[in-house]
Amino acid sequence: MRSLWRWIVSSNVFLSTTPVHANGWNMPRGVTDVSGEIYGLHMTIFWICVVIGAVVFGAMFYSLFRYRHSKGAKAANFHEHTTVEIFWTTIPLLILVGIAVPATATLTKMYDTSEADLDVMIIGQQWRWRYEYLGEEVAFTSNMSTPRAQISGEEGFGEHYLQEVDEPLVLPINRKIRFLMTSDDVIHSWWVPELAVKQDTIPGFINENWVNINEPGVYRGQCAELCGIDHGFMPIVVHAMEEAEFDEWMLERKEAMEQEALGVDREWEMQELMARGETVFESICASCHQSEGQGAPPAFPALAGNERLIEDLEWHAQTVIDGVSGTAMPSFRNTLNPVELASVVTYTRNAWGNDTGDSVQPGDIAKRIAE
Repeated sequence: MRSLWRWIVSSNVFLSTTPVHANGWNMPRGVTDVSGEIYGLHMTIFWICVVIGAVVFGAMFYSLFRYRHSKGAKAANFHEHTTVEIFWTTIPLLILVGIAVPATATLTKMYDTSEADLDVMIIGQQWRWRYEYLGEEVAFTSNMSTPRAQISGEEGFGEHYLQEVDEPLVLPINRKIRFLMTSDDVIHSWWVPELAVKQDTIPGFINENWVNINEPGVYRGQCAELCGIDHGFMPIVVHAMEEAEFDEWMLERKEAMEQEALGVDREWEMQELMARGETVFESICASCHQSEGQGAPPAFPALAGNERLIEDLEWHAQTVIDGVSGTAMPSFRNTLNPVELASVVTYTRNAWGNDTGDSVQPGDIAKRIAE
């Protein structure tokens, strides 16, 4: 048993350092210690299965060929053989134990979220991700940024087609980051193969996972749960930075969040609201209502020329904030801040020929949210 255990461990170490990379046929080794261990276990168990398959099928085909009926072979007639039965029960048991020991050790590490240096809340939303750096007062929503012209086939595919976002999740290397994961609507699954993280986000529950990235870089993933019609448009991008660079980024984001908060209290010009609203609409709303506001009825009504939208400002603003129960229109109360909400409402009331002349101020939206 001890020699078998040593063989398993040595094979695990060897295979985890063997230069085999993800190529469409195999899983990636990843850029974390845990992902390296998972890859090593995967390759070790793979080769164990190859050896077992070769031995079993080799013995079977040899027997079929050596003792075939055409050569006059006759079947032996025996009922049982105690030694053979002990042998073919003991050997598989030892193999399973030898696999279970290192696998259990790796699973223990995977579930140990204690002593984290940074906590990040990940919230799945149809069809985007929201990231909140707990204790840092920094939060933002990450949306797919692949141009609609590529999706519709009007342009050629980009390098990272359907795997690019406007706001990547930024993390430092060499620090343990704990993920707290939940969802605002349906079950999603946050999956980045190179980080060896694949965790369901479930409404009403908080799941935990963690990562400690060894190498800076950009790592891409996607939602791995069938979460609705735009499931394929929910990518994940993680930008891992050097620690000093991350600290500088965090400081800049805090300052930007502070400026955004101050923007709620000032009066915005129509031109400012329209420019900001167009950006928000393209990143959040265009996937359903189309870039020109023509929608995709009946699920996604047209906004251009929509009489109720044009005539009823109160209804329009409240619909964007709280959504419409029983329809595909979600609530953006927890997704967009008051500045973004005010700007996108103003934009949709004055784009594509709607031309109401109305503008909604962030302060008014903030009061609606507080009510």
